Amino acid sequence: MVTAYVLVKANTGEADRLLDEIASVDGVTDAHIVAGDVDVIAKLDVESPTDVKDIAANTIQHTDGVEDTETYISM
Repeated sequence: MVTAYVLVKANTGEADRLLDEIASVDGVTDAHIVAGDVDVIAKLDVESPTDVKDIAANTIQHTDGVEDTETYISM
């Protein structure tokens, strides 16, 4: 099992809508709006690093309203 965190910077006014969309993605086990340099942090629990890449790069980054992401895999 691989745990990762995806930090999401949202376009202005999009954080609430994005939270719901991101939280509904398969593999995302938790998501929160946060204060700071990013707007949403999502926790992923998946089978492999490839699944992390698929969710972060192919799903979350391509969601309307996402400006930028950073992904961290837990050791």
